[in-house]
Amino acid sequence: MEIQLASRIERLPPYVLGRLKQMIYDARKAGADVIDMNMGNPSDAPPDAVVEKIREAVLDPRNSRYSVSKGVYNLRRDMALKYERKWGVELDPNTEVIATIGSKEGFSHLCLALLGPGDIAVVADPAFQIHTTAVVLAGASTVSVPLGNDDAFLDRIDHVLDSLQPQPKLVVLCYPHNPTAMTVDLGFFEKAVDLCRQHRVMVVNDFAYGETCFDGYQAPSLLQVPGAKEYGVEFSTLSKPYNMAGWRIGFCCGNAEMIAGLSTVKGYYDYGIFQAVQIAAIIAMREGDQHIEQQNAKYAQRRDVLVAGLRKLGWEVDTPRASMFVWAKVNPEHLKAFGESTDAFCVAMVEQADVAMTPGAAFGPRGEGYVRLALVENEQRIRQALRQLGKVLTPAGTAMA
Repeated sequence: MEIQLASRIERLPPYVLGRLKQMIYDARKAGADVIDMNMGNPSDAPPDAVVEKIREAVLDPRNSRYSVSKGVYNLRRDMALKYERKWGVELDPNTEVIATIGSKEGFSHLCLALLGPGDIAVVADPAFQIHTTAVVLAGASTVSVPLGNDDAFLDRIDHVLDSLQPQPKLVVLCYPHNPTAMTVDLGFFEKAVDLCRQHRVMVVNDFAYGETCFDGYQAPSLLQVPGAKEYGVEFSTLSKPYNMAGWRIGFCCGNAEMIAGLSTVKGYYDYGIFQAVQIAAIIAMREGDQHIEQQNAKYAQRRDVLVAGLRKLGWEVDTPRASMFVWAKVNPEHLKAFGESTDAFCVAMVEQADVAMTPGAAFGPRGEGYVRLALVENEQRIRQALRQLGKVLTPAGTAMA
């Protein structure tokens, strides 16, 4: 029997991150020591107090029962308290906060709640893949706008909202940005909210890297803007600031109606996050501020080593002030030597240099020519990766390609 998958599957682009992950697995299985900077997958430990708390909570049999899909009240309350403490935003834990199984799951299910066939979402190019694929899986369509962190970017969105029929229903933002590490100030969000007010459209900000900041920069929250909760929500996660990526716990905060829609969808799909994880997450938010500072210092040191090394290779790279990524424009001669696309280049670097990074085109056409490198390896491993890249990318090495 021939199996026919749904058309929505056929509309999805190739999941490059998954393909590279398989390549890395196969190479390591064959004995290669691949230095993996492909995914934003933290390698450092969560706070000790959080680990101790989950050990304690796992032993209580009550925590092995089904939880509630929107998260236990104390968890939602502590996220609301965190928003008030860090960004001066007041949230009602009952109606304006919901726990999600990481921000990726939350965004995907929010799209199911907000979008359907005929609907359109405005997404930047380049963009984190789920910001496009979740819209497609909901049966809707995307229109891509060249990425920016300035008035010109908002003007491009304004033009799309003004001229496209039917008018897009949702604008998707992501600051600090994945993959490019672009940052904004509060004035950008003020203008974005005003834009949504004028056009009566919803807005989502993916704030996964909101606490991963360096050099004195503090990322603003969309919800700091007066009136923002009337039009949108923001996703945050414990994955990055607390090194709890595999624990799969995040939050959606903001507009009560949008959160109610997400809660309805989640109520049909899941029974909530393992309650021991939720209890430990409460401790993270209450006691983890110092851990975040220490982790950010590690990322800043790794960033400096990586940026300096890539520049020596002749790559163009800005020093990011947030996120756990470096976004680098590959030396054109290096691209030319390995197939002239960053996709082919990244495959070659896994095979020949034992270094994994993500091709920029995986995030959209405007990412071509760039690669994203995650700051998940320690400084010694980063220096080793730079040496291995250098050996392959020397004139002799490129001639052998």
